[in-house]
Amino acid sequence: MNATLSTMEPGDGFDADANADVVAALGDDDLTYKVWGGDWCPDCTGQLPQFAAALAAAGVPGDRVEQFPVEKVDGEKRGPGMEEYGVTHIPTVIVSRSGEEVARFVESADTDIATFLARELGDD
Repeated sequence: MNATLSTMEPGDGFDADANADVVAALGDDDLTYKVWGGDWCPDCTGQLPQFAAALAAAGVPGDRVEQFPVEKVDGEKRGPGMEEYGVTHIPTVIVSRSGEEVARFVESADTDIATFLARELGDD
């Protein structure tokens, strides 16, 4: 069973028409996404709904997006796969192609998650 994050419900704020290049990059059929976040986390609630909207606009099916809910226990972030993938901050999004990591977004950047990943994928 694939766990889900409420913050991965598509939200407002992503203009697919104005971001056609981002939509095209994210929609590559060879890409899969692993998303760590917490519904309690302000960075996640602020960023993940827009990222989810970008994935929806790109036509990325749910079976290519694996969600990893992170909880805060005694002040520490804990969740599945965090140690295995070296996740220490959330949100973290890892993009893979054929099982190999090709891009990673960690917590914040100079732009939104979708634009950041599209830029990273363009350099790939």
